[in-house]
Amino acid sequence: MPTQQSSNAAWLGLDLGTQSARAMIVSGNGETLAIGSHKLTSRRDGPRHEQDPEEWWRAISTASRAALRELPPGFNLHGVAVDGTSGTILLVDGDSRPLTPGLMYDDTRAVEETKRANEAGAAVWARLGYNRMQVPWGLPKLLWLLSQQHGWALGTRLAHQTDFINRRLVGGEVATDTSNALKTGVDLVNERWPHEVFAALAVPDEILPEVVRAGTALGVVSAEAAGQTGIPRGTPVIAGMTDGCAAQMGAGALNVGSWNSVLGTTLVLKGVTPDLIKDPAGVVYSHRSPDGNWLPGGASSVGAGAIAKHFPERDLEALGVEAAEREPAGIVTYPLHGRGERFPFIAPEAEGFTLGQPTDKIDQFAALLQGVAFIERLCFDYLDLLGAPVDGPFVLTGGGAKSPYWCQLRADVLGSPIALPENAEAALGMAVLAAAVGRKVADVAREMVRVREVIDPRSDRIARFREPYLRLVDELARRGWLAPAVAQHAHRRAAP
Repeated sequence: MPTQQSSNAAWLGLDLGTQSARAMIVSGNGETLAIGSHKLTSRRDGPRHEQDPEEWWRAISTASRAALRELPPGFNLHGVAVDGTSGTILLVDGDSRPLTPGLMYDDTRAVEETKRANEAGAAVWARLGYNRMQVPWGLPKLLWLLSQQHGWALGTRLAHQTDFINRRLVGGEVATDTSNALKTGVDLVNERWPHEVFAALAVPDEILPEVVRAGTALGVVSAEAAGQTGIPRGTPVIAGMTDGCAAQMGAGALNVGSWNSVLGTTLVLKGVTPDLIKDPAGVVYSHRSPDGNWLPGGASSVGAGAIAKHFPERDLEALGVEAAEREPAGIVTYPLHGRGERFPFIAPEAEGFTLGQPTDKIDQFAALLQGVAFIERLCFDYLDLLGAPVDGPFVLTGGGAKSPYWCQLRADVLGSPIALPENAEAALGMAVLAAAVGRKVADVAREMVRVREVIDPRSDRIARFREPYLRLVDELARRGWLAPAVAQHAHRRAAP
């Protein structure tokens, strides 16, 4: 298999998001050679969220053709990998035709099926570290789909979003990857389906695809797929991952102890550990890395959504300049946009709050920025308590990473340098994965992921945030949302 040292080698990453499909062709040294995209549409009705799988294929084909038209001459594709939204599934027939719509990652119709899955698989889910299935996950949705079927044709298979595309690319049946299969109940320790659980749930073995680790070669692009996508016939197709894992790969956070913190409307952390992290609270769950390490992560409901709520249509950069004079702010804010928290604690009843009265809008804005940074730090304190290495490096991505001041503030609150990559798209992560066959994915990422800037914490500012951070921690514990043991650990880690 060619490696990055081939000067004319390029890899294609395909990203199936909620709103669009994106194709990115990347060279071995991380240069983005060409990009293509195409929009997607959804059908939403209350708890239901569906997409047409055929539209996925059309969008992938259109995006791929657009990127390949822009590819400079002299480059040859040496592999392709695709990511998809986590927990999105459907049923297909033996000819890869969809038998059902695609039930999307946030479809929450399978409430009763979730209860059944948790009763049947409690011991397995606990052993895998996440303790319970959640309503939007793949296995409850599979049970719901099967309950709607009155028998199925020979060759019917469960397919995740990525499986559907991979089947079309190779022109036949393919294995599913361990990353996309996590929420469908795959045993990531033994890398197989827990057949005893599926038997208890009346899920027939014959509908389950084979399971392989992400990064495994699945086959090659068929002549028919080449005609539709423009991807050269014979291009290796590599088992991909979920979109969240793909973005982590695009950020290059793939060495043990490194973490990717994605700040958008909400805050998502994903890192690397040598061993499976088991969280008794079920807040953190882990994917399996292509190289055998574990990729724990969690998603908080705090983030830039609170900024948009309180400061709509304002010049945030200008506000940030003024907020830099309020370190720390005169108030402490828990910047929860809506109701309910899920990381670093689970509290469906949690709501945002402020301790004290802001002196003006700048004080309020500064407190919101600092509040997000405090929750980010608390997430790392919680991960440290669970035994996860959190010594860094830390890579910041997402919309929040576009604010120079907020990045500096987060480095100061964490007390650690942070890195900002040039590009951390999920499609880039899939290009990295496609290039990593036969190599360690962390080594490949080191060659292909470019760092734009490293921001060091300001030594004279780190101590300023200790007292307001611990005030927030203590208030979260006083309200009964944060476990006392977590609050105590945060105090120990903050000690001078």
